[in-house]
Amino acid sequence: MFKKILVPLDGSHLAEMAIPYALELASRFEAEITLLRVVQPPQLIMADVSGGVYAELLVEMRKQAENEARTYLKGLQGELRQQGYTVHAHLAEGEPVAEVILEVADGLDIDTIVMSTHGRSGLSRWVYGSVADKVLRQARVPVVLIRAGTQAEEPHVEKSNVEEAKEKTAVS
Repeated sequence: MFKKILVPLDGSHLAEMAIPYALELASRFEAEITLLRVVQPPQLIMADVSGGVYAELLVEMRKQAENEARTYLKGLQGELRQQGYTVHAHLAEGEPVAEVILEVADGLDIDTIVMSTHGRSGLSRWVYGSVADKVLRQARVPVVLIRAGTQAEEPHVEKSNVEEAKEKTAVS
């Protein structure tokens, strides 16, 4: 466990709040990290456009979204590799996002998912749903959720009782 960590990202600061926690786990367990960005297929509704122009526009929008996502992931991957972590970047496309995350986790034999919530509640959560909630409920592996708004500058993962007992025994 904790050898292959998946960190789903959407490009937002809130999503990136999970990264320090994934790094802490990776350091403690000598794990590799896979950064995932799910690109949703473009949807465009235009009444006065011919089929060919519409198709070209969708293809162009898709390419642009994929290029932006790839650039984003490669940038983060480079930063984390410079810090000494083993980091992979994975780009996927599809909807719903939670299902794509779960499919990628299964396909890459991920054993832990670390992601942040976006803090939606009430009507907003009902309308948009919660990707984090769906992943948490349907994942076959442990999911570490970082609550939106959590300060993650220096994450601290509590020592287990076993580690504390070992330290006390070594000191005695």
